[in-house]
Amino acid sequence: MPFIHSPKPWQLPERLVTSESTFFNRRQFIKGLVGAGIAGAALPLVGCQSGQNADNPVVGVRNLAAMLNEQFRDPGRPLTNEMLAASYNNFYEYGNSKHIWRDAQALQTDPWQVEVSGLVKNPRTYDLDDLLKRFPLEERIYRFRCVEAWAMVVPWLGFPMRLLLEEVEPTSAARFVRFTSYYDPQITKGPTFPPSQFLPWPYTEGLRVEEMANDLAFFAVGIYGHTLPRQHGAPLRMVVPWKYGFKGAKSVVKIEFIDTQPATYWNTINSNEYKFESNVEPDVPHPRWSQAKERLIGPGNKFDWEEVPTLLYNGYGDYVAQLYQRS
Repeated sequence: MPFIHSPKPWQLPERLVTSESTFFNRRQFIKGLVGAGIAGAALPLVGCQSGQNADNPVVGVRNLAAMLNEQFRDPGRPLTNEMLAASYNNFYEYGNSKHIWRDAQALQTDPWQVEVSGLVKNPRTYDLDDLLKRFPLEERIYRFRCVEAWAMVVPWLGFPMRLLLEEVEPTSAARFVRFTSYYDPQITKGPTFPPSQFLPWPYTEGLRVEEMANDLAFFAVGIYGHTLPRQHGAPLRMVVPWKYGFKGAKSVVKIEFIDTQPATYWNTINSNEYKFESNVEPDVPHPRWSQAKERLIGPGNKFDWEEVPTLLYNGYGDYVAQLYQRS
C-alpha cells in the first residue's frame, strides 16, 4: 500500500520550490513527452555535455530525465541554486575544503561497477548501465542537512534503495548494510591535515536493513536534471535525507549485507561526535555546537544564508519515526 503524505502547514507552495526557470521548463518538457505517449518511468540519457569552462563546477555531465515523484515534489523550502550546490561540498577523499570540485574531476567514472555481496541470495555486480536500465528512475526533491548545521534543497534523480534490496534478497541473517566508496590514493588523496595515510580509508557507511528498505532511502545517479558531477559523488551515491549528510556515502563501489554493525568512517575517527545512527535531531547537540537551528543556503546565485529551525528527522518523521525509539 503506498504511503499517503499530507502537506504540512510549514510547506511552501511549489512555485517557490521550483523557482529556477530551467528546472521548471525541463519538468514541463518531460510532462509533454509523456502526454504525447512516451511510456515508462524514466527517459533515457541524451548525450548533451555541459560546458567545460574551468570556472564551471558542473562539468562532464549528461542530461538525465526522470518523472517527478509527486510524493516528494514539495520539500517546504526553496530549491538551492545549482551552482552553489555544485561548488560547496564535503568530500573528504579530495580534501577538507568546501571547494574541492576541481580536485574531484580526477575521478574516472566510466567504466564503473558496483558489487553487491554478503548475506544475500542473489549476489550481483552491476555496471552503471545495468543500474540505469534495470531500475526505473525518478526525481525527488529532498532537504539535505549537514552535521555542520547548514542545509540545502536539491532535486535528486535515481531509484529507491529497496528496489535493489528486493532484487538481491537479503537472507534472514542480514541485519546491516555496509556501503564502500571508491578509493585510490593516487586520485582520492584526502586532506593535507591530518595526513591522509593515517585515516581509515576507504570511506564506509552503514544502515540497518530496515533503514535501507524505507521508502525515503535513495540511490542517486543524477541531480538537477543531469548525471551527478564528480563532487556530488558520481556516478552513484547514497541519499538518506533524515540523517546527517555524512551518512550518504559517495561514489559507491560495494554494498555488503552483514550480520553485525559495520565500522564507518567518521564514527571510527570520533565516535563521540559522529554516531552510527546520526539522525537529524534538533534536541541532540553536537559536542561543539547546537543542532537546534541550521543555516539554509538560499535559492539565489550567492551564498545568502537564512537561519531556520532544525526539524526532527529533517522533517521526514512521518516516514521514519517508527524505525526509532526516542526517550
